Amino acid sequence: MSKPYIKVAVGVIVRDNGEVLLGQRPKGKPWEDWWEFPGGKIEENETVYQALCRELKEELDITVEQATPWVNFVHEYPKNIVNLAFWKVTRWQGTPKGLENQRLEWTTPETAATLGDLLPASLPPLKWLSIPNRYAISAIGSSANAQAWLNKLDTLLDRGIRLFQLREPDWDEGPKAESLKALMLETHKRCQQKGARLLINSIHPKAWWSLADGVQLKAQDAILLEERPLPENKLVGVSAHNLADLLYANILRADFTVLGHVLPTASHPNQPPLGWKSFTQLSAEAGLPVFAIGGMNETLIPTAQQNGAHGIAGISGW
Repeated sequence: MSKPYIKVAVGVIVRDNGEVLLGQRPKGKPWEDWWEFPGGKIEENETVYQALCRELKEELDITVEQATPWVNFVHEYPKNIVNLAFWKVTRWQGTPKGLENQRLEWTTPETAATLGDLLPASLPPLKWLSIPNRYAISAIGSSANAQAWLNKLDTLLDRGIRLFQLREPDWDEGPKAESLKALMLETHKRCQQKGARLLINSIHPKAWWSLADGVQLKAQDAILLEERPLPENKLVGVSAHNLADLLYANILRADFTVLGHVLPTASHPNQPPLGWKSFTQLSAEAGLPVFAIGGMNETLIPTAQQNGAHGIAGISGW
């Protein structure tokens, strides 16, 4: 006998300081006393956004003023399968109140576990929330440009960018060169000093991935793996160009994907871009946070998020 399949709209209500709102499930309900993000079942003939607004009004007495689609995630419980449409809510009217006698707490993704037991489906989004929404990728080229890169890195760190990727396929001494490794280590040191993370593109030696904060797998490298290549304390990203790439990222239990190119770019003049419509459709199937790449700049972050992106990634545009 198949399990019931339930579609749910979930509000990830985020304050400007990064705190999120969790509620404790009331007595008498399944999983009572466990903590979760607020939300509820999507009724027939309701859009996800309509269900989100209704549920948050009924549960918390707040009126949603700004929300964007984030991740659609399927979780199988012992008695049912739940398709959770996580939306980030960044502006609302009213002060949240527990209208269903549920306890509410503002917490950070890092300290949420101190509240008590967290509903299993609430664990992935708490990790995803720790992933920055701006992802800067290197294009250094040679040792002659090393100091210029470090200067740019310092500037980007000072501007608050906290996620970087070392990607140097055209390094003049080759992508495995000791000169590049030395620059990688210096880049990582500067990132650590500012609380930023550095991922290594999979074109570079696997030994480097653990020296930094994780790996960004090219799609063709991801497909050669059978399991997640690094432990949970490292980040694993997967570059994707189509639905198959996105779905394989889930098999590898990646933390996020990078999908594109979305808009026309000088680096891919003969390849048609996905466009926002296709990006939205694909990201809705990803099951993970998705960065938009290709023709991105910081002014496009709101547009990207309205189309389901976690954030933007790019070499230029910073």
